[in-house]
Amino acid sequence: MFYGALVWDPWLIVAQIVCLQCLYYLTLGFFLSLLVGTRVSHLTLVYFFDFATITTSTVTGCCVIASLLLTSFAGAGYMLFLIERANKCLDFSATLYIIHLLKCMIYGGWPSSITWWVVNGTGFAVMALLGEYLCIKRELREIPTRYRSNV
Repeated sequence: MFYGALVWDPWLIVAQIVCLQCLYYLTLGFFLSLLVGTRVSHLTLVYFFDFATITTSTVTGCCVIASLLLTSFAGAGYMLFLIERANKCLDFSATLYIIHLLKCMIYGGWPSSITWWVVNGTGFAVMALLGEYLCIKRELREIPTRYRSNV
């Protein structure tokens, strides 16, 4: 893909959003099964979408928090390969977390826990900033000398 050509492709954008969202929830499920699945008898969607499970007063709640934060680190890595542009990372991170907020509202109502907002805000910041950093590092890599002319 040539970065100089600015072509607006809505199907590509939708596909990137869907892929990023799917990878986010697959990774969250993986981390929840590792950290929370060993502590509870049944791992359900409550741990994905209910704001009441995100609490610092129980070990299980702290494991849910750790899963969400680890998933945001992984999401930054996914953006490096899916989005590839530093200036788009904030937009895709915001879209992901807005969709997650809507799913949480449908599942369990408006998140009234301050812990939910802090954890998801931190996850959003980590995903956006780390994704931008990784994409900038890739964009600023030196062009290999074998592609340069010997003039």
